[in-house]
Amino acid sequence: MSVLSRLFILISIIFYGVQGQAQVIATGKIIDAITKEPIPGATIHCIDNACMCGCTTNASGEFQMKCRDCQKLNVTSIGYKPMEILTSAQLVYLVPASNTMNEVVVSATRGDAIKRSQAPIAISKIDTRLLQDTRAITVDQVLNKISGVNMVNLGNEQHQMSIRQPMTTKSLFLYLEDGIPVRTTGLFNHNAVLEMNMAAVKSVEVIKGPSSSLYGSEAIGGVVNFITIAPTAIPVLKLSLQGNNIGYKRAEIQSSLTQGKWGFAISGYYADKRNGFMEYSDFHKATFTARADYSFSNKTSLSNSLTFLDYYSDMPSGVDSTMFTTHKFINPQTFTYRKVNATRFRSSLTQTWNDHSKTTVNLIYRENSIGQNPNYRIKDDYKKVNGVYKGDKSLAHGEINVSSFHSYAFIAQHKHSFDWKKAVLLGGISMDLSPSGYNAAYIRIKKDTISKKYTGYQSTDSILTNYTTRINNYAAFTNFEVSPLERLRIVASLRFDLFHYGFNNSLKPSAFSGSTDTINYFKRFSPKVGFTYSLSSKTGIYANYSQGFVPPQVTEMYTGVKVPTLHPSVFYNYEIGGWAEIIKNKLSADISIYQLEGTNEVISVKLDDGSSENQNAGRTQHRGIEFGISATPLKDLSFKISGAYSHHYFLDFVEKGNKYNGNEMNNAPRWMHNAEIWYKPSFANGLRIGGEWQRIGNYFMDARNTEKYQGYNVFNIRVGYKIKDLDIWVNIMNATNNYYSYISTKTGSVYSYTLAEPRNFNIGASYDLANLFKSNK
Repeated sequence: MSVLSRLFILISIIFYGVQGQAQVIATGKIIDAITKEPIPGATIHCIDNACMCGCTTNASGEFQMKCRDCQKLNVTSIGYKPMEILTSAQLVYLVPASNTMNEVVVSATRGDAIKRSQAPIAISKIDTRLLQDTRAITVDQVLNKISGVNMVNLGNEQHQMSIRQPMTTKSLFLYLEDGIPVRTTGLFNHNAVLEMNMAAVKSVEVIKGPSSSLYGSEAIGGVVNFITIAPTAIPVLKLSLQGNNIGYKRAEIQSSLTQGKWGFAISGYYADKRNGFMEYSDFHKATFTARADYSFSNKTSLSNSLTFLDYYSDMPSGVDSTMFTTHKFINPQTFTYRKVNATRFRSSLTQTWNDHSKTTVNLIYRENSIGQNPNYRIKDDYKKVNGVYKGDKSLAHGEINVSSFHSYAFIAQHKHSFDWKKAVLLGGISMDLSPSGYNAAYIRIKKDTISKKYTGYQSTDSILTNYTTRINNYAAFTNFEVSPLERLRIVASLRFDLFHYGFNNSLKPSAFSGSTDTINYFKRFSPKVGFTYSLSSKTGIYANYSQGFVPPQVTEMYTGVKVPTLHPSVFYNYEIGGWAEIIKNKLSADISIYQLEGTNEVISVKLDDGSSENQNAGRTQHRGIEFGISATPLKDLSFKISGAYSHHYFLDFVEKGNKYNGNEMNNAPRWMHNAEIWYKPSFANGLRIGGEWQRIGNYFMDARNTEKYQGYNVFNIRVGYKIKDLDIWVNIMNATNNYYSYISTKTGSVYSYTLAEPRNFNIGASYDLANLFKSNK
């Protein structure tokens, strides 16, 4: 070998040796600073302009890349504040962005994260930080912070809802858990949210207006999606206790870890209330969720979640006008109740084929039973008939009933992104097979003629109702997004639903026991189209047109002796809105204006022979303006106000001979708002002080518009302090001890009030044991 060849080899060895020494292998894990969950898809690149290295995190939040002459990296992810780190950093905590326009939402696209400002809909989010600051004991305490939302507290986690609709128990709202309906279609229950395990919830998203094009029936006034916790990147174990001075107590646990390819999370709580401010209003609730995730590879993962619920509540009678006026509350009985047992299982397989393509398959099983001895079924035997009182004064009639269903569901969807015009196409199918049953047995109730109290009841062999229904729902859906211009984003979606109801009556048809055996079909196409347009990086507008539908409920179809000819109720929605960051990181606002018209609404029509029949004869109109303003005038001070002004009218509504055309809908306040201020002083790190003002305006108590309730104001104060792993708080609810009713109704000449809780002090403490399991950073 020549001297020149040897010299070349030596120079090459030295060159590549030096290059290898200058090359750095950067590895680490990016996680959410609040939830401790891994952040997939975060972007990491070298700050040095001469270095072009970069990468993204995998599903476990991990990254690895080789950098030449690189000392610092920049980490970014949608919905988080950007962060600079050293290449030697192993565990990086990203802080969620405080600007609401940069919030990440998943409900708008069935599970894929986008910025809120990219969705042509009115969507709001309650994030993990606000949930932790609020320390709510009922869901309404957080949902009512959203503009246009009024979740009515009926006591013991029971509720009604109002989103672009009056306060109602009708099937006009869809409740989801991680994008999956909590209950099956056709068996709507206005108390469905009490079946949620709030210890497992990390955020809540609310879509206002119809969303049937993506989620199917009942998504009319709004969709409420509860997003649950995923296994965390580092071990977490949180224990908390809380209680108040009006009988409420609660213990909660949340634990999570990831080990190799496995990730586990458990959460649950037990709540109990005894000897509250109202007679006969005790309850208890136990709920528990376990989740296990497995990563076959960076592209294939399996997630399994199982939730149990055991709930019981006394069912006190309503507060009448005399009790409400005199502040004297007497419950006429002590045996009515509501109890719920529920099980939900979900298994989700996700396959990421490449950077542009992803498939998700879900298998769902739900089992649910609601048993009641309902107070609203108690009827005195002694009553006026044709102007003359008849019957036994010591006798009343009631029932014990059980409604149950099993549900087997399959949902599959595929998403593909195109390089052309940033186009995205999503398509999927779903199938829900839900056999259900309903049974009601007559009970004979004893009444004391002197005290007027119902003293007890006797079971009988008389069966009032006994039937089963096979409810099958088959659907296909698609969603397409494209940006023909840089600032313009167009979104269009379409869904087709086919329903099969198979009714089997186990009793002979009678005036009470139901219809003859029958099969009914319902079908509906639901479209939606909208766009967003960015006027600047800080300002944008959107508009959409959408349709929503509700098939007849089982109880509307099969209660009488004749099956009515019913069609789905259809709602048409027109909406425009916009958002603006007026002062960077200090002041932002958003607004939405909508008109929603309901057609073919099911009402009870009085026939010529005096009987009643359900018909598609109702038409209503709903108009409103919703707005939100967020401000951070000082570093330590933040303020937010959410409000809505709306009109709800009967356009064509004649029910049981009563004509309501042109009237305002009952239980529909025109004005409602929520204002909240938080002070988190820098000089006392961990301290938080919050004040909240909620206003519900006046509204008609009846559809005839003869009586109004004046509405109410309520003020809440929240104080908390977090020091290391300990968080303690005191929430003063209804701080001014205002006397009011959550909802007030009038039926005929009878008034009913749902009395709000008096001033109460909720005291709690949470201890995070995570540091016992963490390794040194």
